Amino acid sequence: MTKEYLTALTYNIIGACMEVHKALGPGLLETIYQKCLAYEFSLRNLEFDYEFIVPVTYKEIDINTALHCDFLVEDAIVLELKSVKEIIPVHEAKLLTYMKLLQRPKGILVNFNCTNLFKEGQKTYVNEFYRNLPE
Repeated sequence: MTKEYLTALTYNIIGACMEVHKALGPGLLETIYQKCLAYEFSLRNLEFDYEFIVPVTYKEIDINTALHCDFLVEDAIVLELKSVKEIIPVHEAKLLTYMKLLQRPKGILVNFNCTNLFKEGQKTYVNEFYRNLPE
């Protein structure tokens, strides 16, 4: 995995989100966008897992936290979906938590409840795992 690979994958993921947003518009429930996005990822031949429980292990014990990750795309990028009036810090914290627990280098937070998804509806995040990747 390289930073260049993650950049290309990010564009593909955001492109898929934009396609869904263009077709459905803003203001629907998150679950509708999620199901449509899963289909769009399939059309783009992207491997993904969605709505899975994020494992947490503490002192060799599995802890049930009931954290559900919206998407893990190509086993590389965590994707958190929202359909809210505005993104608040807890949404970002949730994505960063998933990235850390899953040990993934990049995450994307997408809010479908906006007029222009590209300009105002998405933001990418990286962490310490990203910084150690080759270019």
